[in-house]
Amino acid sequence: MAERESLSKLSTLALRNRREGLTKLLPPLREILRGSLMERYLTCGKPGCKCARGERHGPVWYLSVSLDQAQRTGSTVPSRQVEQVRGWIENYHHVKERLDKISDINRELLRREKGRKQHPPKVRKCG
Repeated sequence: MAERESLSKLSTLALRNRREGLTKLLPPLREILRGSLMERYLTCGKPGCKCARGERHGPVWYLSVSLDQAQRTGSTVPSRQVEQVRGWIENYHHVKERLDKISDINRELLRREKGRKQHPPKVRKCG
C-alpha cells in the first residue's frame, strides 16, 4: 500500500520510465507456468513391498494447478524437468508481481489524466 501511495509523489515522466523498466524485466512469456510443484512419496499397496514397511517410493514430483475455487488439476513431472518447471513457476510469480506494479502505475497515470480534463487550465485573456 505504501508503494502505491508513493506513486502519487512521482512525476509523470518518472512513472512512465518506471513502467518501461518493469516491462523490460519481464521474463520470456513462453517460460511461464502457474501452479505449485510438490514432492510426494507414495505407497504402491503391494504387501511385500518396502513401502508397506514405511519406506515409500519417490520422490515423485507433482504439478498442481487450481482451475477455480472448486477444481484442481495436476500431473506428474519427470525429475529431469523439475528445475525447468520450478523456474517457470518462479517466472509466473515475477510476471504477476510486475504486472500488478504496472497496473498501479497505469491507474495513477489515468487518475492524473482524468484530473487534467476535469480541471482544464484557465485561459488568460489579454487586454
